[in-house]
Amino acid sequence: MFGVLLVNLGTPDAPDAPSVRRFLKQFLSDPRVVDLSPWIWKPILNGIILNTRPAKVAKLYQSIWWDEGSPLMVISQRQRQKLAAELSSLYGHEVPVELGMSYGSPSLSQGLENLKAQGIDRVVVLPLYPQYSCSTVASVFDGVAGVLKSWRRLPDWRMVREYYRHPLYIRALADSVRRLWEADGKAELLLMSFHGVPLRYITEGDPYQAQCQETARLVAKELGLGNDEWQVCFQSRFGKEEWLTPYTDELLESLPGKGVKKVDIMCPAFSADCLETLEEIAEGGKESFIHAGGEQYRVISCLNDDDGHIRLLAELVREQSLGWQVG
Repeated sequence: MFGVLLVNLGTPDAPDAPSVRRFLKQFLSDPRVVDLSPWIWKPILNGIILNTRPAKVAKLYQSIWWDEGSPLMVISQRQRQKLAAELSSLYGHEVPVELGMSYGSPSLSQGLENLKAQGIDRVVVLPLYPQYSCSTVASVFDGVAGVLKSWRRLPDWRMVREYYRHPLYIRALADSVRRLWEADGKAELLLMSFHGVPLRYITEGDPYQAQCQETARLVAKELGLGNDEWQVCFQSRFGKEEWLTPYTDELLESLPGKGVKKVDIMCPAFSADCLETLEEIAEGGKESFIHAGGEQYRVISCLNDDDGHIRLLAELVREQSLGWQVG
């Protein structure tokens, strides 16, 4: 019997400084996320960052927190429920789906233990990161392997590494844009803002940048856009190191001066709306663009629990489970 571990980054349990501090400590202690020498990084993390950032970040979370809880967690639960229903319809019987977050709760360990308690001996691990990066997908691999090394009996497990050019993913993204344009018309420029990574990661062999560019190219092709009608940019940089460019915030500030007054923006690397999309892009990005002279700024939501997105996730599970007896 097989089940699915649906994985995302995670979220603080509450929009307060203690919860954010616990979350940031776990997140920023992952060597896949920050690969500096611990002798250099730990004093900075524990002595400076964890004493200054939690209160500031908590205020940002407060600005986007929903009545039901963290947007990322609420959406992830909806995704889990709808994916379980879709797989049940596909296979004709229940396929357990559990959440496991790389950081915070429910943890990867909790998700795997929940599957184990249901008699699961084969697991499809599905990280909700379309483009591969060592800081995301590889971290999930490390986390799952770290949990399983303590199990007496190992399950058979397979992991989705990437799906940046999967036809159902590209179609779902393009359809989300079409729905806006069919209702309210097209802007002058479609921005596709991906989460950034340090440029050094790319020079050391991480394929993330190329995969982001390919996703954007395929979406633009699906929408029939000319080269001057879309652009890729990168958000959420952290620290002083050079990250992938162009930076989303700087690009938004520069566009009105170049005559681009109406933009639509989407975040294809994010499978669920979260702090980086709801606050950084929807709120901060709009403020920057309008303040610089922009006139219209529209945000296209992440795929979230959209039916097309759920069909994609179910297909990814089906592809990974080929050859397994599914009963």
